[in-house]
Parts: sequence; C-alpha cells; structure tokens
Amino acid sequence: MADDAHPFGIDFGGSGIKGAPVDLGSGEFAADRTRIETPEGGRPDAVAEVVHKLVEAGAAPGAPVGITVPGVVMHGVVRSAANIDKRWVGADAVDLFARRLGHDVVVVNDADAAGLAEARYGAARDQAGLVIMTTLGTGIGSALVYDGVLVPNSELGHLEIDGQDAETVAANSARERDNLSWAEWAPLLTRYYRTVEFLFSPDLFVVGGGVSKHASKYLPLLDIRTPIVPAQLRNTAGIVGAAVLAAEAARGGTASTSAVQP
Repeated sequence: MADDAHPFGIDFGGSGIKGAPVDLGSGEFAADRTRIETPEGGRPDAVAEVVHKLVEAGAAPGAPVGITVPGVVMHGVVRSAANIDKRWVGADAVDLFARRLGHDVVVVNDADAAGLAEARYGAARDQAGLVIMTTLGTGIGSALVYDGVLVPNSELGHLEIDGQDAETVAANSARERDNLSWAEWAPLLTRYYRTVEFLFSPDLFVVGGGVSKHASKYLPLLDIRTPIVPAQLRNTAGIVGAAVLAAEAARGGTASTSAVQP
C-alpha cells in the first residue's frame, strides 16, 4: 500500500452499499462517503458491480479495500446469508471482489468490522481485555475484540437461551414486534447479557445498532455486572473497521486470517 493511499472501506447492507476512504490516524472518513442502492435481489455479481463503481469513484490507486458482508466469512468465503441472496453462501467473496476491482481485498462480517472500529476509535478505545459489541437490530450481531485483536464470526445472537434463539426474543425487532416499552424490553436484554457475561466474562459491552441512539432509555435498566455503553461511531463503524482490516492485511499486520485473502 502506498504511504499516502488511504484504505477504502465498504459497508454492504440490505438497502445500500456505502464506501469511503478512511484516515487511520483519526478513524474518520478522508473524503465524503458515497452510497448506492443495493441491487434488487443482492446477487453477488450485481453487488460486485456496485462495489466496483464505489472503488472507481473514491479509492486511490493501489489502496487496499475492505468490504463488509452480512454473514459469516471464513478465509474469504461467505458461509451464511440470513438477510441477503442465498447465492452468497459458499461464494469466495475475496476472489469475486479482487478480480472485479484489481485491488487487494479483505472481506469481513459486518458486525466484526463495527466492533473493531469501536475498539480502535470509539466507545472501547484503549479498553484492555475482552470487549463484546452487540448490534441490536433485526437480529443481534456480535463482535469479540481481545486487546485490540478481532476474534471473528462469534454470532452470539444465535445463542439458545430458554429454548429460543436469543435474537428472536431480545433483538430490537422483537421489541417492535411485541410493542414492548423500554422497561418491558429491559428484562429480556438482561437475560441475554447475563448469559453472555456468564459464558465469556467480558470487560466491556458496547451496544450498537440504530436503537443505540436511545441507549439512555434502556441501558440503565439492565441488571448485569459488566459495564455496558452505547457505540459511538454509529453508521460509520462498518466502513472504518473494514478499512482498518484491509490496511493491516496489506502491511502484513494483525488482520484476522478468517477474513483476509489467503
């Protein structure tokens, strides 16, 4: 990677695909973010074409590119696709994007990218030990970061608690589905976070997702031991975390081998 080439991060979501170069010193965008609607159906080839347009418009020549995917990613291959086209399952996303872009590429789970960004620049900056970020949205995404190093593909939203998939009970979508008040939702979240803290003994929870902007209405109601704080980077976190991993892979650094091109 050229010294003056900011890594380029891309966040692939169900409704939009967003990209921007990232200043690794500040964790902020080095230029304006660009957004293109996700192609109907979200097929791999169609998404790769949109990603190509974003990179052509905003990435410096030779800049490494990090791309989030809403699914488990192992050694560049997508292994799950809960909310995207099922043709992503088994797709070698690193190969797909690298061939289309002509750049070094890293592909990472979207929650993992957000968690790493919060650990480097946001709510968990300088936090030693184990940080667990959860995103409370349609489901529950999760990321584990230990002493600044990402442990990928945790999928803690799918823990079985009281015989049920945790996210079907405790996600923000469940709160909306059942028309729960913040006070009624809090015991369900408490049950979830107590289970996670029993299993992992984290030093800090960070809560992301759109509902994090209302954190003051429900986080103080949770009865858990572990400190829990709202995310700070909000909708920039995926882009920032993906760019960090891309830069570290390009430099032979600490990027996760499960997310990086072999």
